[in-house]
Amino acid sequence: MSANPPPQPNSAGPAGYHVARPAGVCAVTARPIQPDEPFMAALRETPIGLQRLDVGLESWDAFDKSDLLGFWRTNMPRPGEKKQIFVDDELLCGLFERLADAAEPSKIAFRFVLGLILMRKRKLAYQSTETRDGADHWIVKLRGRDESFDMLDPKLDESQTLDVSAQLSEILNGDL
Repeated sequence: MSANPPPQPNSAGPAGYHVARPAGVCAVTARPIQPDEPFMAALRETPIGLQRLDVGLESWDAFDKSDLLGFWRTNMPRPGEKKQIFVDDELLCGLFERLADAAEPSKIAFRFVLGLILMRKRKLAYQSTETRDGADHWIVKLRGRDESFDMLDPKLDESQTLDVSAQLSEILNGDL
């Protein structure tokens, strides 16, 4: 169904996530999405990683949205164009929440870097640190909400942090 198949297990970077850039093809109809044309970009979790799906606006209502981690409206970039997309903070917060029960190291690392980005944007507030079973768990709270979240610190080195950040940028922007 998708023009952007999930990556093969060995195609991901050290953090475990690789998501394709916009392919220029609707995942529902296989119709080419033209440069500058608006479309919906969606992020779905698969057994081997995150999958980005691009869907033409005319097909969005019929598109299966179950198990999506998030989605946003954007325009197809022109070939070779560097495109900056402004993603809604609520999308980022929702993605952070949806990954709360992640157990795989790559998902924990991804969520941790996303949490750091949300802290920098002042959407997530640090409350305290608890050490359990030799691991640091940051207790954080999304601004404007009562519920606190546990954010495991995976102790990423600088290279791992940069890799996860680049992959998060690729997922959200479709370009580096």
